[in-house]
Amino acid sequence: MPTVITHAVVGVGAGIIVQGTDMSARFWTLSVVCSILPDADVLAFRLGIPYSHWLGHRGFFHSVVFALIKGPVVTSVFFSGLGMFSEKWWRLAVYFSLLGASHGLLDACTNGGLGIALLSPFTNHRYFFWFTPIEVAPLGVRAFLSEWGLAVMMSEFLWVWLPLGLAAVFCRWALELRLLPRV
Repeated sequence: MPTVITHAVVGVGAGIIVQGTDMSARFWTLSVVCSILPDADVLAFRLGIPYSHWLGHRGFFHSVVFALIKGPVVTSVFFSGLGMFSEKWWRLAVYFSLLGASHGLLDACTNGGLGIALLSPFTNHRYFFWFTPIEVAPLGVRAFLSEWGLAVMMSEFLWVWLPLGLAAVFCRWALELRLLPRV
């Protein structure tokens, strides 16, 4: 998996791309939380749930179905004043769902682990993409503070942070020129 740092950067970068910087702290917090939330499934290890189980690490909580559920739930709970199913509500629901989906998709670009159950609960088959340039991150702090951790961060910078930064600059420019709509 990419590091929690990179998943959080994706949340912030996505917020800048679609909205700019004039949203509430709640929007920014939820952007980061929705990006990293699937990794809460590492608790499955402590609960004795095997990695390969549909509720194990990189299982259901990394799936597209979970992402599709998460967006409307987050929007309904944290933006209840918008009016259910209004245009703004839908835009935020789709945005938070896409952030959730980004987690599993990025993890499927890593070069380690058992793969991602992107289509759970319909199948627990674990997938990787054909292109896996991102070094899989270690789970422990000690391993992260090693040569392996440095290689992971360099890989994430090259394959996630740099493209995301360029996309954010381009989209901010397009938003300023009103070539793109705001969320």
